[in-house]
Amino acid sequence: MSTQSSKASATLPGKVEKVIHAHPGSGEPEKAQIAVEGADHLYREIRVPNSLTDAHGHTVKLKEGAEVEVKIEADPVVTKSEHRQGQTSASEA
Repeated sequence: MSTQSSKASATLPGKVEKVIHAHPGSGEPEKAQIAVEGADHLYREIRVPNSLTDAHGHTVKLKEGAEVEVKIEADPVVTKSEHRQGQTSASEA
């Protein structure tokens, strides 16, 4: 079992563009549409359920215009190093 500190991660800034209310009776949750800075133009918007838990365990919702952070984490077993073995850099040559 891995701990969070051993996971590789990246955090990108984002902003809640809009809150999408579900159609009554649909059973779908309310969604927050977030524009992720640094993502490719066609893939920068994500929609997630608009339900978070605060430090006291209470359910809270994001507001339009809220500045957020989008964190991506992965276990080391599913990542690879950018360092290439067997190659030297110009400074090492």
